[in-house]
Amino acid sequence: MIQISESAQTHFRKLIEREAIPGLGVRLAARDAGTPRADVRLEFAESGELSGDEWAVDCEGFTLWLEAASVPFLDGATIDYEAKATGGQLQIRAPKIKGVAPGDAASLVERVRWTIEQEVNPQLAQHGGHVSLQEVTAEGVVVLRFGGGCHGCGMADVTLKQGIEKTLVEKVPGVTAVRDATDHASGEAPYMPRDQA
Repeated sequence: MIQISESAQTHFRKLIEREAIPGLGVRLAARDAGTPRADVRLEFAESGELSGDEWAVDCEGFTLWLEAASVPFLDGATIDYEAKATGGQLQIRAPKIKGVAPGDAASLVERVRWTIEQEVNPQLAQHGGHVSLQEVTAEGVVVLRFGGGCHGCGMADVTLKQGIEKTLVEKVPGVTAVRDATDHASGEAPYMPRDQA
């Protein structure tokens, strides 16, 4: 499930001993799991601070608690500690934290949603924008709504055809086209106003 090196366990034991709180352990959780901005959160935890559904990993001298909702994203994770002359570095590698791409057997909607969240929206976020999936028709047409800096942007049509549609058609078999269902006239803070495009 999760591998904790001897050096990491020794590091945690020293920190816990320094705190001198009976029953103190370490809690590990995935934040924003399944998204491109996923990260881990590692903190000390006393037994009274636990919610009760955590998974326990018994280590020598302490317990590592895994937040239950994070378990699928932390499966296969490794924790290591490398001592250096200037201190040390704790490394946590969680290969599933950003999620696992849906397989070919997944629905077209699931595969489109994954690609939007993992590839399209991180690119649009550079300009303060994003898209959300409204629907996928039986013919494979993906209907999107632009938001943030893309809502009302004069370059939204170019972004749709040369960026989003190209990506979805190329990476998601079954997508035939992409359409925009956004009322761009109501955009409040476009990245590039339509009258300047």
